[in-house]
Amino acid sequence: MTIEQALKQRSDSKCELCASDSNLTVHAVAASPDSSAGNCVLLCETCHSQIENPETADTNHWRCLNDSMWSQVPAVQVLAYRHLTRLADKTDWAQDLVEMMYMEDDVKEWADKGLVDDNAEKPRDVNGVELKKGDDVTIIKDLPIKGSNNVIKQGTVVRGISLSDDPKLVSGKASGQSMYIIAEYCRKK
Repeated sequence: MTIEQALKQRSDSKCELCASDSNLTVHAVAASPDSSAGNCVLLCETCHSQIENPETADTNHWRCLNDSMWSQVPAVQVLAYRHLTRLADKTDWAQDLVEMMYMEDDVKEWADKGLVDDNAEKPRDVNGVELKKGDDVTIIKDLPIKGSNNVIKQGTVVRGISLSDDPKLVSGKASGQSMYIIAEYCRKK
């Protein structure tokens, strides 16, 4: 039995968050230990698109979590908890539901782990655009190189940057040297 078949059987072919029965897709819950059916949920197109693009979230759509947060399926509990936590800053009803919700310790740990990853600070360029590994950036002002008298000139292109543990820094090669560059002094190409 495939993961999709197992999820359809478990959910009676309905979205496990809002109970819609149209355009269902399998969604692997972030920070899950593996991609088995127990760590995936069946979502409708609306829920899936709003999870993938949280900035487009319709707050009223997520009132469905009032029911799905009581699911016996840990993956559904995790998704409900994460979205209620994100909405809790905007709405009182979401905060109330977060406070009422109960999860086993291991499920709560899984839910919190995904929240940390989702909310982690990300490197952003001078315009606030998120920088990702492999992006090309342009230096926006002359930058002195620590430990030398050299300067990286404004307009220098750094190709294929890498990210560091510090979200304020990116690394790449400029003028033939590998170095760390402050992300806010770059502009994504």
